[in-house]
Amino acid sequence: MNIDQFPAQPTATPVGTPPPFDPELDAALTVLRRQIPTTVPSLDMIPALRRQAAEWAPPPSNEQISRDGAFVVTERTAPGPAGAPEIPLLICRPAEAATPVAAVYYIHGGGMIGGTHRMIGVDPLLDMATELGLAVVSVDYRLAPEHPHPAPVEDCYAGLLWTVEHAADLGIDPSRLLVAGPSAGGGLAAAVVLLARDRKGPALAGQLLNCPLLDDRNNTPSSLQMAGLDVWDHARNEMGWTALLGEQRGGLDVSPYAAPARATDLSGLPPAFIDVGSAETFRDEGVTYATRIWQAGGKAELHVWPGGFHGFDVMVPQAMLSQDAKTARLRWLRRTLAL
Repeated sequence: MNIDQFPAQPTATPVGTPPPFDPELDAALTVLRRQIPTTVPSLDMIPALRRQAAEWAPPPSNEQISRDGAFVVTERTAPGPAGAPEIPLLICRPAEAATPVAAVYYIHGGGMIGGTHRMIGVDPLLDMATELGLAVVSVDYRLAPEHPHPAPVEDCYAGLLWTVEHAADLGIDPSRLLVAGPSAGGGLAAAVVLLARDRKGPALAGQLLNCPLLDDRNNTPSSLQMAGLDVWDHARNEMGWTALLGEQRGGLDVSPYAAPARATDLSGLPPAFIDVGSAETFRDEGVTYATRIWQAGGKAELHVWPGGFHGFDVMVPQAMLSQDAKTARLRWLRRTLAL
């Protein structure tokens, strides 16, 4: 695949006043901001950020994940890429399922620098899996900056290959397997789909990309508009991409398997669901990615939730806008997986 070498958009591009937050979300955001460090983020802060995240949301136990026995929860390991450690997988299968079920291969968020396969979006995904009778395979991957590109995406792809190869043992229907993830997990999911196409790997049923992190250049109008306002803003985004790519961030030779926005060819991909908030950093790169899929002859469903900030549906799940977003994803999953 050729690497996109279009010049980066100048940071001087004028942008208007930031779009307003949804009133219900804005009230919650006022409380959330008190918990977010106000200092300019740097790579030195990553260990502290990881500790803080673990304190806010400790990883759930297998018993908690099982939803009172609704899921059979197992832990497996897949062979890692050549010379790399094994990859942990958390497998949740509906306990009452008697035949192979449709499944979601899930890649957690965390800005490429944090999170585990037990957190950063797993809980709301299990809500949908409960309603639809889906299995979930959640992959853990090595984190930057200790493990820069291509370690995270290669871990995710290796875990996907193992899942498909062992689908019969796992009780999964490989013809109804899709890849999903939020934020950094959404970017990695998009990259895994590109790898599967280009390496003639598994044929996937779809890609569910929630507020995906796609473009290392970090210079879209929404990235500039929401600087200092979104919970994952321009400065934090720069930290995450620098951790993953180092000095290559924003340069001409960034791989599309690191930053899917760099791909020059988006044809031949499985159906995509892409959603972003109108008041978040990743709004424009998500809209552009969906547009380019259409332009390449592909199939994509795009939602831009008015007044949504980054990860609003996970942080404020009771909000009306969050419920609307969940409903849209459920409907897409039903159609895409023929449920």
